Amino acid sequence: MELHPYTDAWDENDRHANFKAEVALYSTVDPLPTLENLSRDTGIPVPSLIRYVLVKYAASGSDALLAMTPIVLRQMEQHVERAESAGTDAARLEAYEALRQMIAWLRAGETER
Repeated sequence: MELHPYTDAWDENDRHANFKAEVALYSTVDPLPTLENLSRDTGIPVPSLIRYVLVKYAASGSDALLAMTPIVLRQMEQHVERAESAGTDAARLEAYEALRQMIAWLRAGETER
């Protein structure tokens, strides 16, 4: 399996701009050496580990809804705190947009609403 870095350009108003930027950032790193080491240490084949990582990530939206993991909650709180510290309508609107995107991501794994 070839895993290519994500290199693309997108409009700053693209509703997926934050996600695309994160994919571009993280995909510069080759995950295979880590997975190969884990495979060697555990005896689990690399393709099975890749499948595990993908399923674990895909389920993380649902997991976050159920558990509201500290990182998700912390990120949401930080958006609100920054907006309140700035004390401007623009900062509050920016926080609202960030929270809206986070909620959309959390809901992305749902099949029905």
